[in-house]
Amino acid sequence: MGILEKISEIEKEISRTQKNKATEYHLGLLKAKLAKYRSQLLEPSKSAGAKGEGFDVMKSGDARVALIGFPSVGKSTFLSLMTSTASEAASYEFTTLTCIPGVIEYKGANIQLLDLPGIIEGAAQGKGRGRQVIAVARTADVVIMMLDATKGDVQRALLEKELESVGIRLNRTKPNIYFKPKKGGGLSYNSTVPLTQCSEKLVQLILHEYKIFNAEVLFREDCTPDEFIDVIVGNRVYMPCLYVYNKVDQISIEEVDRLARRPHSVVISCGMKLNLDYLLEMLWEYLALICIYTKKRGERPDFNDAIIMRRGASVEHVCHRIHRTLASQFKYALVWGTSTKYSPQRVGVTHIMEHEDVIQIVKK
Repeated sequence: MGILEKISEIEKEISRTQKNKATEYHLGLLKAKLAKYRSQLLEPSKSAGAKGEGFDVMKSGDARVALIGFPSVGKSTFLSLMTSTASEAASYEFTTLTCIPGVIEYKGANIQLLDLPGIIEGAAQGKGRGRQVIAVARTADVVIMMLDATKGDVQRALLEKELESVGIRLNRTKPNIYFKPKKGGGLSYNSTVPLTQCSEKLVQLILHEYKIFNAEVLFREDCTPDEFIDVIVGNRVYMPCLYVYNKVDQISIEEVDRLARRPHSVVISCGMKLNLDYLLEMLWEYLALICIYTKKRGERPDFNDAIIMRRGASVEHVCHRIHRTLASQFKYALVWGTSTKYSPQRVGVTHIMEHEDVIQIVKK
């Protein structure tokens, strides 16, 4: 019995089983087995096959965004509109066969946009180059999920299921669980909050499935068995996702309004070039990028060449970005902008910068 057959058997078993107090241990065990088989499926085969055409693209720019969606939803058209790269677009499926990169220039930042081939149902099992597509998506900072507004919510549910099964968690934070395997001493189990979905027995059963008998587990929030399995496996990627509904010019205004009000959703039309500027604004928010301007002593700030950093970057990060030796020679910095109480404020290396701050670094 191959791994795929085992996975489908367990999925059928889970769908057959009623969810109640008596079956929660059984379901927890099945979910642990399912996660184990799926991770085996993602491992590359030991036998080296014939070398094919390279798929992944070198990371460049300040951030990386992956375009994921079913064939013929308008990914290539979107790439051609947003960037100066022309990606072949036609009205038949699978026009794009490899990964095509483009660069969006927005607020002084270069954002790399990857046009990936369309995903089909069963991509996680390797159908239609699905595995390579999803592997590239794992390296992105944000996923844009292109959906056809005329197809309803079917596409969204299918794509979420495919990404979920390969360990990509969309718009979710990492579960606050402390987990550390030990050499001996059995299972030490604690929680700082009342747990409604996990119990010590269930945690023990799941750990036994992974052949872990000695570990320290501390729950700091009420988590599901699935989230606990994610912590044990440890190779899950938590990333923000924007659901972009294309072709809204073909549906009613009430339907557009309903889709636009959903969380993490943007409605656009590539054909009529509608709402693309708002999508860029949302993308900037989700990427959490900030612009920082530098200033030399006795001169005006240089507003043409911004340093692009992540939100939460400190003065030390800015020093490293300018030159790697600057942090060791750092004396103090003068900062103008919203992150200071008054302008200019004299700050140290731990000061957190905000969007459009101006910084002047003084060396020893």
